[in-house]
Amino acid sequence: MKKVFSILLTVCFLCTFAQGALAKENRLELAPNAKSAVLIERDTGKILYEKNSDEQLPPASMTKIMTMILIMDAFDKGKLKLTDKVRTSEYAASMGGSQIFLEPGEEMTADEMLRGIAIGSGNDASVAMAEHLGGSEDGFVELMNKKAQELGLKNTHFENTTGLPEKGHYSTAHDMAVMGKELLKYERITKYTGKYEDYLRTDTEKKFWLVNTNRLVKFYPGVDGVKTGFTNEAKYCLTATAKKGNMRVIAVVMGAETPKDRNNQVTKMLDYAFSQYETHPLYKRSEVISNQKVSKGSDKKVNLVTSEPISLLTKKGESTKNVTKEVIPKKNLSAPLKKGEVLGILVIKKDGEVVAKSPLAAEKDIQAAGWWSLFKRVMSDFTKAG
Repeated sequence: MKKVFSILLTVCFLCTFAQGALAKENRLELAPNAKSAVLIERDTGKILYEKNSDEQLPPASMTKIMTMILIMDAFDKGKLKLTDKVRTSEYAASMGGSQIFLEPGEEMTADEMLRGIAIGSGNDASVAMAEHLGGSEDGFVELMNKKAQELGLKNTHFENTTGLPEKGHYSTAHDMAVMGKELLKYERITKYTGKYEDYLRTDTEKKFWLVNTNRLVKFYPGVDGVKTGFTNEAKYCLTATAKKGNMRVIAVVMGAETPKDRNNQVTKMLDYAFSQYETHPLYKRSEVISNQKVSKGSDKKVNLVTSEPISLLTKKGESTKNVTKEVIPKKNLSAPLKKGEVLGILVIKKDGEVVAKSPLAAEKDIQAAGWWSLFKRVMSDFTKAG
């Protein structure tokens, strides 16, 4: 009887210990001094830690992540070149807060403007680029909100391109992480966001020194973006990204009381991610996965390519066996098709469980074929059939 009682006590102790350990893991607190926070792995989007991540809060200058997404998209689609001259309006030059002190009528290249936004958080540069691409800041803000809808951001709404305080301008830690994920699709963006210092107007007497508002770029190995934010209302915010080996993560903190609190909490999240997880790359961006027939097109088929890097995320030391892929294409494709248009989904499974989903896009434009081309195609198929 004593032996049975002893065994029961041991079992109870082990159960209590296990429950305590589980509770301790569930109470993982990496951002105790922030209003909200989230930590994700970039390629999979998997959430590794979160705290009030869907709470609507003012994002301050982290707003410029969406501004930069639209700028990079314009570069990617050939609508904007690095050497294009961008003129500063009186309105753009009048922006307060962080700025690169553009003067009305001053021109800079798109490359210089982007440096002013990504490194110096220039509100004036943001508005100048918005007016250049959207016709006006209001027109550009419409594009920002449209893109937010496309990304499925249900708790984000923009009223301006800068993050200056305005009623109805809000986002969440989760949505900022998704925006960071989208921005990082454009690999050259980190050449801007990851630079600690730079100069503008180098050929004039008004040489201007840019210092990155994200100090972790200099002090945390692997950090190369993305954007800080501060207003009296928003407090100190940061969407940060770091890469070590094959793994890139994004950490967001909103509403920290001091810059030190903000940076310490982001550092804790980054340390946690790199110590506990590892990423196994599967596909690069723009890699051909499959092809699909196109009706009435200049080409009979279109290649479906990855729209972003795709990887498998595991706990350190975990097996990567039994990984499969499934392509779910759109059916009945008909020309014309645009490069980058989403034409399917790539589903990654491990041990039969879905671990990642990613859009597949058209590799290039497919124009509608003319009637003569279609006639020759029909005759060629008829001859082969005969």
